[in-house]
Amino acid sequence: MISKVFRKIVGTRHDRNVRRLSKIVYKANALEDELAALDDASLRGRTEILKERSEAGASLDDLLPEAFAAVREAGKRVLNMRHFDVQFMGGMVLHQGRIAEMRTGEGKTLVATLPVYLNALSGRGVHVVTVNEYLAQRDAEWMRPLYEFLGLSVGVILSGQSPEEKRSAYAADVTYGTNNEFGFDYLRDNMAFQAEDKVQRPLNFAIVDEVDSILIDEARTPLIISGSTDENTELYRQINSLIPGLEPQQTEDGPGDFSIDEKTRQVHLTDAGHQRVETLLADAGLLPEGQSLYDASNILLMHHVNAGLRAHHLFNKDVHYIVQNGKVVIVDEFTGRTMPGRRWSDGLHQAIEAKESLAIQSENQTLASITFQNYFRLYDKLAGMTGTADTEAYEFQQIYGLEVVVIPTNKPMVREDYPDQIYMTKREKFDAIAKDIQACRNRQQPVLVGTTSIENSELLSRQLTKLKIPHEVLNAKQHAREAEIIAQAGRPGAVTIATNMAGRGTDIVLGGNPEMEIEALGEEGLPEQIEAIRAAARERQEKVLESGGLHIIGSERHESRRVDNQLRGRAGRQGDHGSSRFYLCLEDDLLRIFGSGRLTGLMQRLGMEEGESIEHPWVTRAIENAQRKVEGHNFDIRKQLLEYDDVANDQRRVIYEQRNELLAGAQTDEMFDSMRADVVEELISQFIPPQSVEEQWDVAGLEEHLTREYQIDLPIKQWLEQEPELNERSLRARILEALTSEYNARAERIGPEVMQQIEKSVMLRVLDGLWREHLAAMDYLRQGIHLRGYAQKNPKQEYKREAFEMFSEMLERFKHDAVGLLYKIHVRDPQDVEAIEEQRARPTHMQFRHPGAASPESVGEEALPATGTEGAQAVQPFVRGERKVGRNEPCPCGSGKKFKQCHGRLT
Repeated sequence: MISKVFRKIVGTRHDRNVRRLSKIVYKANALEDELAALDDASLRGRTEILKERSEAGASLDDLLPEAFAAVREAGKRVLNMRHFDVQFMGGMVLHQGRIAEMRTGEGKTLVATLPVYLNALSGRGVHVVTVNEYLAQRDAEWMRPLYEFLGLSVGVILSGQSPEEKRSAYAADVTYGTNNEFGFDYLRDNMAFQAEDKVQRPLNFAIVDEVDSILIDEARTPLIISGSTDENTELYRQINSLIPGLEPQQTEDGPGDFSIDEKTRQVHLTDAGHQRVETLLADAGLLPEGQSLYDASNILLMHHVNAGLRAHHLFNKDVHYIVQNGKVVIVDEFTGRTMPGRRWSDGLHQAIEAKESLAIQSENQTLASITFQNYFRLYDKLAGMTGTADTEAYEFQQIYGLEVVVIPTNKPMVREDYPDQIYMTKREKFDAIAKDIQACRNRQQPVLVGTTSIENSELLSRQLTKLKIPHEVLNAKQHAREAEIIAQAGRPGAVTIATNMAGRGTDIVLGGNPEMEIEALGEEGLPEQIEAIRAAARERQEKVLESGGLHIIGSERHESRRVDNQLRGRAGRQGDHGSSRFYLCLEDDLLRIFGSGRLTGLMQRLGMEEGESIEHPWVTRAIENAQRKVEGHNFDIRKQLLEYDDVANDQRRVIYEQRNELLAGAQTDEMFDSMRADVVEELISQFIPPQSVEEQWDVAGLEEHLTREYQIDLPIKQWLEQEPELNERSLRARILEALTSEYNARAERIGPEVMQQIEKSVMLRVLDGLWREHLAAMDYLRQGIHLRGYAQKNPKQEYKREAFEMFSEMLERFKHDAVGLLYKIHVRDPQDVEAIEEQRARPTHMQFRHPGAASPESVGEEALPATGTEGAQAVQPFVRGERKVGRNEPCPCGSGKKFKQCHGRLT
């Protein structure tokens, strides 16, 4: 009671936010007449004045009213658009490093120009992050005239660009691009072998469009750059042929070979299933007689069986993926878009390729990875905008420290949201949807039907075709016609079926969008024709408004309330009329997997019979509880991912800082001297234990090791015989001095600059090789660490402890390997150095992978050309000039190691 009274007097936090923002809007509005009186050159000159004030020490907050007013005036002149007061509020929230929730159609693209311009005055660059490259290009080209009018440069980051193009785009004041490409460029920069190969500047300020889609939906899995391995792909086909011989359990603890957990998308073999799998593998000649599936040598078989079961029973064609041009193409669960080139990891993608009888591509090894959470937290300031963030406000605050501010709409919202209708079966539900669509058609009201999968959109499409109802389908298979379909979706009586509408970036205009028709006229279009097209559009708009505006039909509740709100938000933009209704049934995945088991009984007690629908607060509450369960489950996945990745992130920072020091031209001789002292001290201790007597010393072993590993012959035994007073400490100092003198003499012969170049190159290669091995080891540790829980140990604490030990061992190996390799290198000719540099600069075949949010799995992007553009000359085949050294043969350098463990690993 007291809190209610307090809120009435003081207002909610949201009310207080709006009041504070309104005061600053008033200041900016007061400057409008003054700036309107300036000519174009004087208005453009304001940018230089503001930059000078910023350099002189004025804060960006002080410059905000004048900067926002300048952008508004430029928008009126260049784009014929005037920023609304609520758009000013949104811009202020973004500048403050918060999230602005603005309804669909409120002009978020235009809002971003305000904080982008203000923050670009510092000269440190601003990144605008979008969900796909189409929107990145569209928004950049759309807003480019405004920025360039004010004297700012604009760049766009796209996949497949050359390093020079990307470097130029990052050097611009404003850089548009996708979340994936920004993240991959960061990882690529930290794999570069020369400072000039880097493309990004220090990360200053990012505005994330559709922030909920990028920072929440896509944050379940990390960005991964990987290289292909020598994995045998034929094994996937052999395992695939065995999977149909296994039966799933129909009931918990019932008969069957495996159980399916749809919540976590995992399968688990039963005891009977283990025996059955071992029998099938033995019959196929894949499992040696008398061995178990869980023997250490057969872990790979278990991995393949698990991937095959998941491919067959958890991932469905036209729901989770489509087959296109002989390839498995993943469908994004949240946006309904295809993700060409991306691949699931852990062998899942290969198992699906085997299931669909397609060519199987090899698995990949992780070369570098980072989560979106940790990448975006690298920015000095982060902000975001979306139509639906309030339901996830807690997660934004917890993970990113971002507050969500709900911005009022420019015009009051008049859309009518009808209660959900719930049916018993899918057939009844789709019949009801068809009747609703027919009723809208009869009164010439446009309809947008949202579905959660391609399969459901095509099922509904077939039903409408039987009823002879004209319609358009917008899903991953009609991706190319998206703009055309959206442009006409607001025409009277139009029916559009679409998979999830998140991140489409295009509003549905009531009466249809006339701009596409005007574009079709081209240069030859006469003013009378253009005016006729616009007049017809206005007439159609009036007809649609009379019929009730755009009607939204949801064929199923999504697992996140936020995505349902995104679909609803397509209607009622800018004060337009509109309506929405969701149709559900007890067979929907959400209610079946996450709904209460008592829901069916509840609806029967409410007197529901076949063919009837029901609307009841109890049922609605049960559905909301199911959605909250899923949201909580997905939040736990993302939070757990972040907690584990934070461990790797600390290590990643150390490695990347070390690389940056080497790339920046830091003096490597001091670093190498320190490393050599540590390595020699540790080496001598292996043969001459500290504080031991001479009888315990293995002098012959030490001499042999120094000769083999450091290519130096030291008469240690002779020293000891000739100098009885030589003790352990003085002996250690003499050995280190001899090694140092030998190395310095070689450096003098080669030249200090050349030697430093070689040191830098070798250290980078050794560091990168060990870091790749460490990432793979961390992956394996992460996959099995949950088993520590059975021993009453905390898996996260165990992971941190073991990861720290592994990292410490890796740093020790780095010292030993780098020092040993540098002593083995003999430069006989200046061309040898050129050869090292040429090899170092040679592009590596890599795959750039990000999972999307299709599942808690990693996915990847196919290899992109590391250099070059379209139309480049075909690469000539490489012809080897000498016999290839086998991986298990002795290394030609004479180290005594196998080639794969010596120079074969580095190359």
